[in-house]
Parts: sequence; structure tokens; C-alpha cells
Amino acid sequence: MKQFTCVQDIGDLKQAVADALEIKKDRFRYTELGKNKTLLMIFFNSSLRTRLSTQKAGMNLGMNTMVLDVNQGAWKLETERGVIMDGDKPEHLLEAIPVMGCYCDIIGVRSFARFESKEEDYDEKLLSQFIQYSGRPIFSMEASTRHPLQSYADLITIEEYKKTARPKVVLSWAPHPKPLPQAVANSFAEWMNATDYDFVITHPEGYELDPVFVGKAKVEYDQRKAFEGADFIYAKNWSAYTDPNYGKVINTDRAWTVDTEKMALTNNAYFMHCLPVRRNMIVTDDVIESPQSIVIPEAANREISAQAVLKKILESL
Repeated sequence: MKQFTCVQDIGDLKQAVADALEIKKDRFRYTELGKNKTLLMIFFNSSLRTRLSTQKAGMNLGMNTMVLDVNQGAWKLETERGVIMDGDKPEHLLEAIPVMGCYCDIIGVRSFARFESKEEDYDEKLLSQFIQYSGRPIFSMEASTRHPLQSYADLITIEEYKKTARPKVVLSWAPHPKPLPQAVANSFAEWMNATDYDFVITHPEGYELDPVFVGKAKVEYDQRKAFEGADFIYAKNWSAYTDPNYGKVINTDRAWTVDTEKMALTNNAYFMHCLPVRRNMIVTDDVIESPQSIVIPEAANREISAQAVLKKILESL
């Protein structure tokens, strides 16, 4: 595997889950695989789980790990060609990227949607430049449109906790005070559509996702109806995708908060969220603290998904 940016890159999902669960049994079995190899993680945006879990995954594989926070530990980078660089950005990404490639064997990149242009966000301009110019295998630690490491961990978690072969999984929009990218929702939908689960997306009108990611999912605008009989509830906020409201908050209706009343409509469903979570906006205290909340095991599986991805990339070097 030379790059990891979407579900198609991981190959057969059943095998991907099996590989991850094998790693989980013995995280240090493949330490020789990464010996004398260097992992560089580049963060254009903040992180807690992604940074810690991916760095730990690299260390589990015997890799040297380096972390670069572009906003604090590097020159400000210009990303546009043709710009007269007479401002506060002394280095261009087109020089910085190949230089970074000189110092490592694998590069992870984290860069969110900017909400300045839907076209540029959905073209994954920054991630694409790393793939084109670094000369190294690239994996996404969340990009403008997808968060595949999170979705891989979500899949692992569902497979561990499911009580039926074909569970009903519901992705539910929930309110948030700030505009958030569609990346986690897009990616979760993409991965769930690659399974044979009964997959439903519920959100208020105006929060439709890109049809490419909605795929074969059933879209239900009545949240309570969507929750009926669900085995897993995945709550997540995202900003509007459709024009002219792209990247905007158009609804903060607290009636969409996941609470005990709605969870009672489910089949004793497990509650999931990628974290960090705004309590009592996304989900009430009672739900996230309940025995059915699996947000911590879900976060712990971020280490496993990252290690499975790095292992596959190392095996291709």
C-alpha cells in the first residue's frame, strides 16, 4: 500500500479487520518491520487522539517518529503557485514538501477543510501536493473530506461490539456552535457503505452530505424514526455542504442532541463519537457516561487502525 486516504486503499474490509485484531493481540510483534525507518507526522491542524495514537503506532512498529506542527514549529507556508511572496509566509510548500521527504520514509498529513472554496476543499489540494511532490508514501490523518484512520477504528469497534451479523448503524447529525468539516461524516458513511450493515443517515434538512459519500445509505430526516431499532448510534456534527451555505452553521436545534429518550428507541444501542465531544450539545452526560457508551474503546482503537495502516505501508517499501 503506497497511500491511505480512503476506504478503497485498505483493500478487503474483512481482511483489514482481521489484520487489526491480530495486531491488537500483540502490538509489538512487528517491531523489526519499522527498524531504522522514520515516520514524519505533519499537523496543519490541532490533534489529541490522532497525534498520540499514530505516534504510538509507529513506535510499536519500531519506527523513529517525528512530529511537525506547522503552525508552531515551522515557517509559515505558502500553498498557492504564482503568489508574490512578500507577506508573512517565507517558505513555499513546493520546496518544503520534498525537503520533508528527504528526512523520512512515510509521511502522515493532517489538514482540515478551510471553507474558503468547496472546490478546493473537495479536490484535496494540500494532501494531493504531498502525494505528488514528497516522493514518500502518504497517509491521511484527516483531510478536508475524509478521516480514514478514524473510520477504520470505527469499523473495528463495531465489529468487536456487534451482536448481530448485520447491525443497524445510524449516523446522526447533532448541534454544535461552530462550523465543522464534513470529513468525519463523509468518511464514516464511505466505510459503512463498504460493509453490508443496515446504514442510515439522519440530519435536518439543509445538512445533506455529498451524494458521493451518502451512497446507498438511507437518509431519514426524522431523527427519532431513524433511531428505532438501531444497534449503534454515531453522533457527529457537520456544517452545510450544499451551496450557498457551504461551511456554514444553519441550524443549532438542541432537539437533535442525543439523549436518553432517543436512545430508548434503539435496540439498546451503543453510543459512538470520534471525540472531542461537546457535552449537552452533541450528547447528554447521561448517554456518554452510560454503560452503552463506547467512545473510549473507540478512541483506543485509533492506535490499532494507525498501526495496521503503517504495517501495510512498511510492507510495501
